[in-house]
Amino acid sequence: MMACCSSRGVDAVFVLRHLARMTTIRLDLTGLKCPLPALKTRKALKPLKPGDRLEVHCTDPLSVIDIPNLIRETGDSVEITARAEDRIVFLIEKADGVSRDTGGPGAA
Repeated sequence: MMACCSSRGVDAVFVLRHLARMTTIRLDLTGLKCPLPALKTRKALKPLKPGDRLEVHCTDPLSVIDIPNLIRETGDSVEITARAEDRIVFLIEKADGVSRDTGGPGAA
């Protein structure tokens, strides 16, 4: 058995502890049309803590434009975007720090 005192082992322990504290919330926005997916995503992101994730499921083709633009405004990050025939999935991680939200179009 290997001791966990190498820098690599310490990093792995840190990552596992960090992942254990994170929350992932699933938001089903299938069937909604623009601008509702972006508006509801913005509202769902507000109460999240830094490091929490929001998994957003959409069917509106415009969400591939609207949600990344929203995330640029808020300063959060899109970790994964997956697209199937009938569904688009975004995995968004809430950023540390202050939002860059300008309160412009789509602000709720």
